[in-house]
Amino acid sequence: MKAGLYFGTFNPIHIGHMIIANHMTEFTDLDEVWFVVTPHNPFKKKNTLLEDNHRYQMVLRATDDYPKLKPSNIEFALKQPNYTVDTLAHLYDKYSENNFSLIMGEDNLQSFHKWKNYEVILQNHEIYVYPRIYQQKEITKFHNHPKIHFIDAPIVEISSTFIRKAIPLKKNIRTLLPHEVWKYLDEMNFYK
Repeated sequence: MKAGLYFGTFNPIHIGHMIIANHMTEFTDLDEVWFVVTPHNPFKKKNTLLEDNHRYQMVLRATDDYPKLKPSNIEFALKQPNYTVDTLAHLYDKYSENNFSLIMGEDNLQSFHKWKNYEVILQNHEIYVYPRIYQQKEITKFHNHPKIHFIDAPIVEISSTFIRKAIPLKKNIRTLLPHEVWKYLDEMNFYK
C-alpha cells in the first residue's frame, strides 16, 4: 500500500487540509493519506499549540467519514523535537509492508534542503508537492528531481493561524472547519 504522510501540527485541522489530502488520494497513485499530528515542530513555538491529544482528537473527528484519510499519533512516542527522517525510519520499522511518501506544500519545498538528512529522505521516499501562493517563487534544485511530483491540486489558502485569531474575535469561521471539529472546538472553548 502506498501511503502519503501529511505532517502538521493541525492546530486546528481545517477544510484546506482535508481538500488537499482527499485530492492526493483521488488524483494521484496514493492509496491513503495519513495525517501525522506533530507534537512539536522544530520551527514552531510549542506554547502556541493545543495539547497533543486535543489536536489528534480533532484529526480523528475530521477523518472519521473518509476511509482513505487516517489520523496518526505515531510521533507522540518519539523524542521531541521530532524530525521527519526519524519518523520515517520508525514508520518503516513498524509498517515495513507500506510504501511511504511525503506530502508538502510548494513553499516548504523551498526550505527542504534545510531539513535534517533531507538527502536520505529523497533517496528512500517520493514527495508529492501541492501548490501554494507564497512570496519568493523561485526555481529550486528539486524541481526536476525524479522523486518529486508536483500535483495540480486546488490552491487552498486557509490557515490555522487565521482561524485561531478569528475565534476570540467572535467571527463565524464554521465553514472553514469540518463540522465535528467545529463542535469539538466550541464544546472545549478552545482558542477563545
